[in-house]
Amino acid sequence: MARERTEPTRTARARARNPVVIAAMALAVCAAGAAGWGGWQRYDAAHDDAASFAQARDDALAAGEQAVQNMNTLDHRTLEKGLDSWEESTTGDLHRQLVDGRDAFAKQIAEARTVSTAKVLSGAVTELDQRAGRAGVMVALRVTVTAPKGEPAVKESRLLGSLTRTAEGWKLSALGQAPVGSTAG
Repeated sequence: MARERTEPTRTARARARNPVVIAAMALAVCAAGAAGWGGWQRYDAAHDDAASFAQARDDALAAGEQAVQNMNTLDHRTLEKGLDSWEESTTGDLHRQLVDGRDAFAKQIAEARTVSTAKVLSGAVTELDQRAGRAGVMVALRVTVTAPKGEPAVKESRLLGSLTRTAEGWKLSALGQAPVGSTAG
């Protein structure tokens, strides 16, 4: 018995040379390559130190802005809630100062019957040390103080805050006025 050699049928040869089939195969290879490349880029970005640093910076900024706003907002009608907010926003020496002076400060605000509201205009992280759990922020703020009589007083200021990372997140550990003036000498 002689072995017969079979040749591909004419339709199989035509299909293999069909430009639509060739184009579809090329597109499939390109799509698989692009999917692999995109997956690798996403994995690389998710495990990049820069992304981790950016997230820590964003977290510190958000916490710092909120804490500074909390520290500049107080209503004599809801004094205890406001002072609790101050204490929840702080840590370290600043927290101890607020706790120690709470009664005297509450008495002053109750007698003055003022309402102060703060709005963050802008903020920036001035330093960030993730390992040490420390950060610095500068926050531009508009504070409106309303007394029982008279027109509300509006003041804009820049504040510098130091943040410390705690188990509950970033908290304000120091707060003060940013220096104002020119650098010309």
